[in-house]
Amino acid sequence: MKVLIIGGGQVGAYLTSLLLNRGHEVTVIESRAGRLPALKRDLPEETILMGNGTDPAVLEKAGIKKADVVAAVTGADETNLVVATMAKMEYGVRRVVGRVNNPKNAWLFTPVMGVDAALNQADLMARLVAEEMSMGDMMTLLNLHRGKYSLVEKTVDPSSAVAGSPLRDIELPLECVLVAVLRENALIIPRGNTVLLAGDKVVAISSVTHQQELSELLGARNDK
Repeated sequence: MKVLIIGGGQVGAYLTSLLLNRGHEVTVIESRAGRLPALKRDLPEETILMGNGTDPAVLEKAGIKKADVVAAVTGADETNLVVATMAKMEYGVRRVVGRVNNPKNAWLFTPVMGVDAALNQADLMARLVAEEMSMGDMMTLLNLHRGKYSLVEKTVDPSSAVAGSPLRDIELPLECVLVAVLRENALIIPRGNTVLLAGDKVVAISSVTHQQELSELLGARNDK
């Protein structure tokens, strides 16, 4: 896959390195000459292009016409929006990702502006902190369907109301399904007669709106 990254700061440099290690063809565009020594130290020189990422000539030199993905990850929201709009509207890039620096600008990062996926770092951090505060020891393994659902893991508390009960007798929250039970070194595919034991790690897919209910069901009886 050919990927074009606009912005060679810490985010862009790390993303470039990550994608290169996964075998993708990557070019990173950076306009600040002061960043060049650090980029050359961390990345193959042939992946680096100095220039303005909003300049069509620079984008075409970087190969935007053949790019599968463009990621605009500079520290300026206005630059990321201009790049996203050009990539989608002018060059028809299939997938455009935009970095949101100021949460107040998040409403602008939409498909209308050419952004297929907006990465709002402040919002993501706030959500993670909120999850940790509200979910107790429930761990989010993977976010699904644009964050509406999650693959989560929760340990069955010894005082849980469901400890010692078969799954057929347990009323799970809405939009929640158990996909695995991890017991010591064994992985158990849940069936109706599977009995949940204290200490089992339950892996489930749950909508975000019902995760708290699932956490309380599997947790201690006095969980709030």
